[in-house]
Amino acid sequence: MITRTSDRGRRLAVHILLIAGAVLMVTPFVWMLSTSFKSFADSMKVPPTLLPSEWHFENYAKVLTTIDFGTYYLNTILVTLGRTAGQLLLCSLAAYSFACLKFPGKNVIFLALLAVLMVPSQVVMIPSFVIMRQLNWLDTFYVLIIPGIFSAFGTFLLRQFFMTLPKDLEEAAKIDGCSYFRIYWNIYLPLSKSALVSLAIFTILAAWNDLLWPLIMTSSEDMRVLSIGISSFQGQHSTDYPLLMAGAVMATLPIIILFIFLQRYFIEGIAMNGIKG
Repeated sequence: MITRTSDRGRRLAVHILLIAGAVLMVTPFVWMLSTSFKSFADSMKVPPTLLPSEWHFENYAKVLTTIDFGTYYLNTILVTLGRTAGQLLLCSLAAYSFACLKFPGKNVIFLALLAVLMVPSQVVMIPSFVIMRQLNWLDTFYVLIIPGIFSAFGTFLLRQFFMTLPKDLEEAAKIDGCSYFRIYWNIYLPLSKSALVSLAIFTILAAWNDLLWPLIMTSSEDMRVLSIGISSFQGQHSTDYPLLMAGAVMATLPIIILFIFLQRYFIEGIAMNGIKG
């Protein structure tokens, strides 16, 4: 009887902690959505109020007319799709090489690749800018997409997953005369759907929210992305919070919908990498 009571107490405590954590996670999104319908004066009230005194649905229309939202949205989609497709292809090829092939210096090269994860991106920003300028890639889709398709994290993630797959499948394929690329394409990739989806979600989030790289590498309005467009509502002396939040809602909504549809594969991939990797 005492054991049952203690188990119920633990479960209750765990549920209370989970509910509190869920409230903390959801509160910023609720506040963002509420502020997007407020007037500027209403958003500056002290003390602040959760619900607007008057609902201003026209804030979303103002976002579309104040900035070139359609161009920013299209550029962001193209950059995100390009980076995601490139990372899935290149990282999976590199991960298969490190996990399954034997070549001189493999471990040394892999350790050098992992060392890249320890270097902050801001440290190499100036050398990267110089290289992009010498290649005449500044203010083009090349500079927004191509440098972003190389990922040490993605290679590491997929390598750990590939190493958990049974080696018997690869050996049987070799006996049947399959080449290394065919083994990679017809055996490893179909079995790695959850890991590929996990990497795709990480890449999409990083590309969709990227601000510093596009801000430095692009200068024309035609090449700006969504994060830069939304940041334009934040001025030096004042910030139009309702329009800023309305733009943030429209920018966040596709990512939320995407995660809802892919969360099963994402959680499965992370769990398998965490248990077996």
